[in-house]
Amino acid sequence: MTGREHIARWTPGDQILWRYRGHAPDLHGRSLTICRPVTVVQDTEELLAVWMAPGTECVKPVLADGTPVHQEPLATRYTAPRTVTRDRWFGTGVLKLARPGDPWSTWLFWEPGWRFKSWYVNLEEPRTRWTGGIDSEDHFLDISVYPDRSWLWRDEDEFAQAQHVGLMAAEKAERVREAGRAAVRAIGAWETPFCDGWEQWRPDPSWPVPHLPADWDRAPARLAS
Repeated sequence: MTGREHIARWTPGDQILWRYRGHAPDLHGRSLTICRPVTVVQDTEELLAVWMAPGTECVKPVLADGTPVHQEPLATRYTAPRTVTRDRWFGTGVLKLARPGDPWSTWLFWEPGWRFKSWYVNLEEPRTRWTGGIDSEDHFLDISVYPDRSWLWRDEDEFAQAQHVGLMAAEKAERVREAGRAAVRAIGAWETPFCDGWEQWRPDPSWPVPHLPADWDRAPARLAS
């Protein structure tokens, strides 16, 4: 049996952590700077689907003085000292879909009243699994996809700035661009997950909002691809 066959699968309703490593340690030396508790919708060899409920308490990076990162001018956004803070996810929930090995995950957003808004392709390191969730690293560049099948690049300026300040080497940046081009080809062909009808999915109303544990940044007990 392969290592993949030994990975325990989660069942619908299980609560896990969806975490991202930072590109540089924060003021406390942490390598993890984003953590979002989520509920498992589906976990198979082909797809991990999770639900982040409205009001979920999350961890996110902020500047050392507490200023939101997006308010910092682009020129110093990735060099100004940072820390992390706890906050609530505002607005509607997010359904996240990730296929093993893909260098991106696809997120679904709705307006209030479950009017579907868009897909969001988050380019990222292929996720690693551990007993309590998954870990990845964001790659700055993203893609928005709309119900009429139109799409556009997101955060190209941040992607360029990350390279400028040395957070991403040219070779890695080219791999990210190629991942983006692969995602665009999938969008153009309207492949999985865009053709799968996830826009009609709804969470089980009995699912509680997951709790953010105090040790959210604990080291994984076991890692596997």
